[in-house]
Amino acid sequence: MRRLMSVLAGTVLACSLAACGSSADAPAGSAGASGTRTVTHAMGTTEVPTAPQRVVVLDTGELDSVLALGVTPVGATSPVANGPLPSYLADRTAGVTNIGTQSDLNLETIAGLKPDLILSNKVRHEDLYPQLSGIAPTVFAERVGVAWRENLQVAGQALGREAEAERILADYRAKAKEVGATFAPGTTISMVRFTGGSVRLYGEDSFIGTILADAGLARPASQRVPGTFAEVSAEQIGQADGDRLFFASYGEAGGKDKASVLGGPLWPGIPAVAQGRAHEVSDDLWYSGIGPIAADKVLDELGTHATA
Repeated sequence: MRRLMSVLAGTVLACSLAACGSSADAPAGSAGASGTRTVTHAMGTTEVPTAPQRVVVLDTGELDSVLALGVTPVGATSPVANGPLPSYLADRTAGVTNIGTQSDLNLETIAGLKPDLILSNKVRHEDLYPQLSGIAPTVFAERVGVAWRENLQVAGQALGREAEAERILADYRAKAKEVGATFAPGTTISMVRFTGGSVRLYGEDSFIGTILADAGLARPASQRVPGTFAEVSAEQIGQADGDRLFFASYGEAGGKDKASVLGGPLWPGIPAVAQGRAHEVSDDLWYSGIGPIAADKVLDELGTHATA
């Protein structure tokens, strides 16, 4: 991570005057000093502007959430080095400055954008919280992936758009039930991801797992596991034995693994494959999206395969 100590030294004083730091016992979203609100989050409490105008987001989930809430950030991270912002959000991110990747932030670029709010989470950037909060008021969610619904609420509090966040979640839950009802009762769904070096069967404690659960769709025993996913070898691909199978690959290495497994002798014998019910999906959307816009698009695509 590129540290920007010279820039931070000049911003810490200004940030302290703008109440970027924590305050002790204020409830989430409570009114603070004139023009600010106190937001309680994973790192404590922070004074944020009543209506932030220059928001920077450091993870895909936060990017998805703020866009869903009607805010276009001035800066965001890309999933891979020197790559574009998430493809499923391309129509909403014109003019957004790329500030590096989640694991290699360009703090100088972030500071140069003069943000009045930074959003991220403890999983990705806990160690950088002091530096980030020295640039602008910074609000962190606790987790990623499975917690995307709670993280939308955190973003809603930080942006002063709590009611909109609740409306989005209510609409999502209604749509999930509607899509789930189009599948035959008892239909099971397998989720497979090729990442290079291993095959992952994604479980219930994942972004896609929450969507399937909210839709009332069951999972095979191999994917009712603790954690985000179970890793299996190519020889164990038969464990992806749901009535429907959705698969994706991450990066070049994942693409090579996918080609190897799909071209091998075991893939055609998987029931969903043999019955024409295995479908390739966007990794960017189904596995990396982790936000309400991604969830809505996944439900759209999922519904097209209810009878396929």
